[in-house]
Amino acid sequence: MAINEEITLKKLEVFLSFMELNNLARVADALGQSTVSVHRALHSLEDGLRCPLFKREGRSLIPLHAAYTFAESARRALAECEEGVRKVREMSGINPVRLKIGSLYSLTLHCIPQLVIALKLRRPGLDIDLTLGSNRELLQSLAAGRLDTIIIGVQEAEHHAGLVSVPLFQDDVYLAAPLHSPYAGQTALDLQALRDEKFVTLNEGFVTSQSFSHAFELAGFVPDTAMRVGDIFSLINLVSGGIGYSLLPGRVRAFSSRIELIPLDARYGSHQQITLLMLSSRERDANLLALAAECRLYGKRGSFASN
Repeated sequence: MAINEEITLKKLEVFLSFMELNNLARVADALGQSTVSVHRALHSLEDGLRCPLFKREGRSLIPLHAAYTFAESARRALAECEEGVRKVREMSGINPVRLKIGSLYSLTLHCIPQLVIALKLRRPGLDIDLTLGSNRELLQSLAAGRLDTIIIGVQEAEHHAGLVSVPLFQDDVYLAAPLHSPYAGQTALDLQALRDEKFVTLNEGFVTSQSFSHAFELAGFVPDTAMRVGDIFSLINLVSGGIGYSLLPGRVRAFSSRIELIPLDARYGSHQQITLLMLSSRERDANLLALAAECRLYGKRGSFASN
Protein backbone atom coordinates (compact mmCIF):
# COMPACT_ATOMS: atom_id res chain seq x y z
CA MET A 1 0.00 0.00 0.00
CA ALA A 2 1.36 3.41 -0.97
CA ILE A 3 2.06 5.81 1.90
CA ASN A 4 0.12 9.05 1.66
CA GLU A 5 2.35 12.03 0.84
CA GLU A 6 1.04 13.84 3.92
CA ILE A 7 2.94 11.36 6.12
CA THR A 8 6.52 12.63 6.40
CA LEU A 9 9.39 11.99 8.78
CA LYS A 10 9.27 15.61 9.93
CA LYS A 11 5.61 15.25 10.88
CA LEU A 12 6.39 12.02 12.71
CA GLU A 13 9.01 13.95 14.71
CA VAL A 14 6.42 16.62 15.59
CA PHE A 15 3.88 13.93 16.49
CA LEU A 16 6.28 12.08 18.82
CA SER A 17 7.31 15.34 20.48
CA PHE A 18 3.67 16.11 21.18
CA MET A 19 3.11 12.61 22.59
CA GLU A 20 5.98 13.24 25.01
CA LEU A 21 5.26 16.87 25.94
CA ASN A 22 1.46 16.91 25.52
CA ASN A 23 1.46 20.66 24.94
CA LEU A 24 1.50 22.55 21.61
CA ALA A 25 3.48 25.51 22.93
CA ARG A 26 6.18 23.34 24.50
CA VAL A 27 6.52 21.29 21.30
CA ALA A 28 6.83 24.51 19.30
CA ASP A 29 9.62 25.74 21.61
CA ALA A 30 11.42 22.40 21.51
CA LEU A 31 11.37 22.17 17.71
CA GLY A 32 11.80 25.86 16.95
CA GLN A 33 8.46 26.14 15.19
CA SER A 34 5.28 28.15 15.69
CA THR A 35 2.31 26.69 17.52
CA VAL A 36 0.29 27.03 14.32
CA SER A 37 2.89 24.95 12.40
CA VAL A 38 2.80 22.21 15.04
CA HIS A 39 -1.00 22.09 14.99
CA ARG A 40 -1.03 22.04 11.18
CA ALA A 41 1.50 19.16 11.10
CA LEU A 42 -0.61 17.06 13.47
CA HIS A 43 -3.80 17.77 11.57
CA SER A 44 -2.26 16.92 8.18
CA LEU A 45 -0.79 13.72 9.66
CA GLU A 46 -4.31 12.66 10.60
CA ASP A 47 -5.44 13.47 7.05
CA GLY A 48 -2.66 11.31 5.66
CA LEU A 49 -3.54 8.44 7.95
CA ARG A 50 -7.26 8.91 7.29
CA CYS A 51 -7.69 8.20 10.96
CA PRO A 52 -8.17 10.53 13.96
CA LEU A 53 -5.32 10.55 16.47
CA PHE A 54 -6.70 13.14 18.89
CA LYS A 55 -9.92 14.43 20.26
CA ARG A 56 -10.38 18.18 20.77
CA GLU A 57 -11.34 19.54 24.17
CA GLY A 58 -11.38 23.30 23.85
CA ARG A 59 -7.87 24.24 22.72
CA SER A 60 -6.37 20.99 23.96
CA LEU A 61 -5.61 17.84 21.97
CA ILE A 62 -6.17 14.57 23.84
CA PRO A 63 -4.40 11.51 22.32
CA LEU A 64 -6.69 8.64 21.42
CA HIS A 65 -5.73 4.97 21.72
CA ALA A 66 -4.84 5.07 18.02
CA ALA A 67 -2.21 7.75 18.74
CA TYR A 68 -0.42 5.58 21.29
CA THR A 69 -0.47 2.63 18.91
CA PHE A 70 0.87 4.72 16.02
CA ALA A 71 3.58 6.25 18.25
CA GLU A 72 5.24 2.84 18.66
CA SER A 73 5.59 2.43 14.90
CA ALA A 74 6.64 6.06 14.44
CA ARG A 75 9.47 5.65 16.93
CA ARG A 76 10.75 2.57 15.14
CA ALA A 77 10.52 4.29 11.76
CA LEU A 78 12.52 7.31 12.91
CA ALA A 79 15.11 5.14 14.67
CA GLU A 80 15.61 3.01 11.55
CA CYS A 81 15.92 6.11 9.38
CA GLU A 82 18.47 7.69 11.74
CA GLU A 83 20.50 4.48 11.77
CA GLY A 84 20.41 4.33 7.98
CA VAL A 85 21.58 7.93 7.70
CA ARG A 86 24.43 7.23 10.12
CA LYS A 87 25.58 4.17 8.19
CA VAL A 88 25.45 5.79 4.75
CA ARG A 89 27.34 8.83 6.06
CA GLU A 90 30.02 6.54 7.42
CA MET A 91 30.25 4.67 4.09
CA SER A 92 30.60 8.01 2.29
CA GLY A 93 33.38 9.15 4.61
CA ILE A 94 31.27 11.85 6.22
CA ASN A 95 32.16 11.87 9.88
CA PRO A 96 29.61 12.16 12.67
CA VAL A 97 30.03 14.83 15.34
CA ARG A 98 29.51 12.23 18.07
CA LEU A 99 31.89 9.39 18.87
CA LYS A 100 30.68 6.43 20.94
CA ILE A 101 33.55 4.90 22.91
CA GLY A 102 33.38 1.81 25.09
CA SER A 103 35.85 1.01 27.85
CA LEU A 104 36.53 -0.82 31.11
CA TYR A 105 35.73 0.58 34.55
CA SER A 106 39.37 0.09 35.55
CA LEU A 107 40.55 2.57 32.89
CA THR A 108 38.42 5.47 34.11
CA LEU A 109 40.81 6.93 36.66
CA HIS A 110 43.67 7.98 34.37
CA CYS A 111 43.63 6.50 30.87
CA ILE A 112 40.18 7.40 29.55
CA PRO A 113 40.00 10.96 31.01
CA GLN A 114 43.42 11.80 29.54
CA LEU A 115 42.47 10.43 26.12
CA VAL A 116 39.12 12.24 26.08
CA ILE A 117 40.72 15.57 27.02
CA ALA A 118 43.41 15.17 24.35
CA LEU A 119 40.86 14.16 21.71
CA LYS A 120 38.63 17.16 22.53
CA LEU A 121 41.60 19.48 22.11
CA ARG A 122 42.37 17.91 18.75
CA ARG A 123 38.72 17.91 17.58
CA PRO A 124 36.79 20.55 19.62
CA GLY A 125 33.47 20.01 17.85
CA LEU A 126 33.33 16.31 18.65
CA ASP A 127 30.87 15.06 21.28
CA ILE A 128 31.82 11.85 23.05
CA ASP A 129 29.62 9.18 24.61
CA LEU A 130 31.31 6.74 27.00
CA THR A 131 29.93 3.28 27.73
CA LEU A 132 31.49 1.06 30.41
CA GLY A 133 31.23 -2.70 30.57
CA SER A 134 33.01 -6.03 30.31
CA ASN A 135 35.14 -7.15 27.37
CA ARG A 136 32.35 -9.41 26.17
CA GLU A 137 29.67 -6.70 26.32
CA LEU A 138 31.85 -4.10 24.62
CA LEU A 139 32.97 -6.41 21.80
CA GLN A 140 29.35 -7.33 21.11
CA SER A 141 28.32 -3.66 21.01
CA LEU A 142 31.22 -2.84 18.66
CA ALA A 143 30.25 -5.66 16.29
CA ALA A 144 26.60 -4.55 16.35
CA GLY A 145 27.48 -0.93 15.55
CA ARG A 146 26.28 0.42 18.88
CA LEU A 147 29.82 1.62 19.63
CA ASP A 148 32.34 3.22 17.26
CA THR A 149 35.41 1.96 19.08
CA ILE A 150 36.44 0.31 22.35
CA ILE A 151 39.46 0.43 24.64
CA ILE A 152 39.85 -2.84 26.51
CA GLY A 153 42.43 -5.25 27.85
CA VAL A 154 43.28 -8.30 25.75
CA GLN A 155 45.34 -11.37 26.58
CA GLU A 156 48.73 -11.59 24.88
CA ALA A 157 47.76 -14.24 22.30
CA GLU A 158 44.24 -12.89 21.72
CA HIS A 159 43.27 -11.91 18.18
CA HIS A 160 40.06 -10.34 16.87
CA ALA A 161 39.34 -10.85 13.17
CA GLY A 162 37.98 -7.87 11.30
CA LEU A 163 39.26 -5.37 13.86
CA VAL A 164 42.15 -2.91 13.76
CA SER A 165 44.09 -2.69 17.02
CA VAL A 166 46.22 0.12 18.45
CA PRO A 167 48.16 -0.96 21.57
CA LEU A 168 48.47 1.55 24.41
CA PHE A 169 50.34 -0.23 27.20
CA GLN A 170 50.88 -3.57 28.89
CA ASP A 171 49.64 -4.12 32.43
CA ASP A 172 50.91 -6.86 34.74
CA VAL A 173 48.62 -8.85 37.02
CA TYR A 174 49.30 -9.00 40.78
CA LEU A 175 47.96 -10.72 43.85
CA ALA A 176 45.51 -8.31 45.48
CA ALA A 177 45.58 -8.65 49.28
CA PRO A 178 44.32 -6.64 52.25
CA LEU A 179 46.92 -4.55 54.03
CA HIS A 180 49.21 -6.42 56.44
CA SER A 181 48.38 -9.85 54.99
CA PRO A 182 50.84 -12.74 55.58
CA TYR A 183 52.12 -12.21 52.03
CA ALA A 184 52.87 -8.49 52.39
CA GLY A 185 56.20 -7.30 51.05
CA GLN A 186 57.00 -10.31 48.88
CA THR A 187 58.57 -9.54 45.52
CA ALA A 188 57.90 -12.84 43.69
CA LEU A 189 54.91 -14.58 45.20
CA ASP A 190 54.50 -18.31 44.54
CA LEU A 191 50.81 -18.97 43.89
CA GLN A 192 51.30 -22.51 45.20
CA ALA A 193 51.49 -20.97 48.68
CA LEU A 194 47.84 -19.87 48.36
CA ARG A 195 46.26 -23.27 47.63
CA ASP A 196 44.25 -23.12 50.88
CA GLU A 197 43.19 -19.48 50.60
CA LYS A 198 39.81 -18.17 49.44
CA PHE A 199 39.53 -15.92 46.41
CA VAL A 200 37.09 -13.46 44.89
CA THR A 201 37.06 -12.46 41.23
CA LEU A 202 35.05 -10.80 38.47
CA ASN A 203 32.32 -12.50 36.48
CA GLU A 204 33.20 -14.17 33.21
CA GLY A 205 33.49 -11.78 30.29
CA PHE A 206 35.98 -9.40 31.94
CA VAL A 207 39.61 -9.52 30.87
CA THR A 208 40.67 -9.62 34.54
CA SER A 209 38.61 -12.78 34.98
CA GLN A 210 40.51 -14.27 32.03
CA SER A 211 43.82 -13.29 33.63
CA PHE A 212 42.70 -14.85 36.92
CA SER A 213 41.91 -18.17 35.24
CA HIS A 214 45.11 -18.11 33.16
CA ALA A 215 47.38 -17.58 36.16
CA PHE A 216 45.87 -20.49 38.07
CA GLU A 217 46.07 -22.72 35.01
CA LEU A 218 49.80 -22.00 35.03
CA ALA A 219 49.89 -22.75 38.77
CA GLY A 220 48.16 -26.08 38.16
CA PHE A 221 45.23 -25.83 40.56
CA VAL A 222 41.69 -24.49 40.75
CA PRO A 223 41.37 -21.74 43.41
CA ASP A 224 38.65 -21.82 46.07
CA THR A 225 36.50 -18.98 44.71
CA ALA A 226 34.14 -17.68 47.39
CA MET A 227 32.42 -15.04 45.27
CA ARG A 228 32.20 -13.50 41.80
CA VAL A 229 31.10 -9.89 41.28
CA GLY A 230 30.21 -7.64 38.37
CA ASP A 231 32.46 -4.61 38.90
CA ILE A 232 36.02 -3.83 39.89
CA PHE A 233 35.05 -1.51 42.76
CA SER A 234 33.06 -4.17 44.60
CA LEU A 235 35.90 -6.59 44.08
CA ILE A 236 38.45 -4.22 45.61
CA ASN A 237 36.16 -3.66 48.61
CA LEU A 238 35.78 -7.41 49.13
CA VAL A 239 39.55 -7.87 49.08
CA SER A 240 40.14 -4.98 51.48
CA GLY A 241 37.46 -6.40 53.78
CA GLY A 242 39.22 -9.75 54.00
CA ILE A 243 36.61 -11.79 52.12
CA GLY A 244 39.27 -13.24 49.84
CA TYR A 245 42.34 -12.59 47.76
CA SER A 246 42.19 -11.82 44.04
CA LEU A 247 44.37 -11.21 41.00
CA LEU A 248 44.15 -7.66 39.68
CA PRO A 249 46.00 -5.51 37.11
CA GLY A 250 48.41 -2.84 38.32
CA ARG A 251 46.24 0.03 37.06
CA VAL A 252 43.75 -0.47 39.92
CA ARG A 253 46.41 0.44 42.50
CA ALA A 254 45.25 4.05 42.56
CA PHE A 255 41.62 3.09 43.24
CA SER A 256 42.22 2.11 46.86
CA SER A 257 44.86 2.53 49.55
CA ARG A 258 43.32 -0.36 51.49
CA ILE A 259 44.75 -3.16 49.36
CA GLU A 260 48.27 -4.19 48.42
CA LEU A 261 49.28 -5.48 45.00
CA ILE A 262 51.99 -8.12 45.36
CA PRO A 263 54.11 -9.24 42.35
CA LEU A 264 53.69 -12.84 41.21
CA ASP A 265 56.51 -15.25 40.51
CA ALA A 266 57.43 -15.08 36.81
CA ARG A 267 56.15 -18.65 36.32
CA TYR A 268 52.59 -17.42 36.83
CA GLY A 269 52.95 -14.08 35.12
CA SER A 270 49.83 -12.88 33.36
CA HIS A 271 49.65 -9.71 31.30
CA GLN A 272 46.93 -7.57 29.75
CA GLN A 273 47.53 -5.47 26.64
CA ILE A 274 45.38 -2.33 26.84
CA THR A 275 44.28 -1.82 23.25
CA LEU A 276 42.07 0.40 21.10
CA LEU A 277 39.90 -1.70 18.77
CA MET A 278 37.84 -0.51 15.80
CA LEU A 279 36.20 -2.14 12.80
CA SER A 280 38.53 -2.50 9.80
CA SER A 281 35.84 -0.91 7.64
CA ARG A 282 36.10 2.31 9.65
CA GLU A 283 39.83 2.70 10.11
CA ARG A 284 39.91 5.76 7.79
CA ASP A 285 37.26 7.60 9.82
CA ALA A 286 38.81 10.96 10.75
CA ASN A 287 37.53 10.88 14.33
CA LEU A 288 38.84 7.37 14.90
CA LEU A 289 42.16 8.30 13.30
CA ALA A 290 42.44 11.19 15.76
CA LEU A 291 41.69 8.90 18.72
CA ALA A 292 44.18 6.31 17.46
CA ALA A 293 46.85 9.01 17.24
CA GLU A 294 46.19 10.05 20.84
CA CYS A 295 46.36 6.42 21.95
CA ARG A 296 49.78 6.04 20.35
CA LEU A 297 50.97 9.24 22.03
CA TYR A 298 49.61 8.02 25.36
CA GLY A 299 51.63 4.82 25.05
CA LYS A 300 54.80 6.67 24.05
CA ARG A 301 54.48 9.08 26.98
CA GLY A 302 54.25 6.20 29.41
CA SER A 303 51.18 7.86 30.95
CA PHE A 304 50.13 4.48 32.29
CA ALA A 305 52.99 4.51 34.78
CA SER A 306 50.76 6.43 37.18
CA ASN A 307 47.87 4.01 36.70
